[in-house]
Amino acid sequence: MRSDRSITERILNVLRPYASNWSGTLGRGDLVIPQREIPRVIHEIVDALHEESTTRKEAGDREIFEVLMSARRSASVQDQADLLRQHFLILLR
Repeated sequence: MRSDRSITERILNVLRPYASNWSGTLGRGDLVIPQREIPRVIHEIVDALHEESTTRKEAGDREIFEVLMSARRSASVQDQADLLRQHFLILLR
């Protein structure tokens, strides 16, 4: 979940200069982006997402083995699943 927060913060940092009220906050959710700036804003958001996705890598056998062995000691299947979710990003295929 930490990476989700970092992605959100990076996107907010790109959008923050375009907040519509004078204090520069995104609290109201209104953005005013000049038309000539839209391509740059889109590229910055895509770059932030791309950088984050390239930092994620596939888990190795040793990492998986260690987490599975520690999960076996958990009291319930739900606790085992929580432990796996804490250590790995699990995607459906």
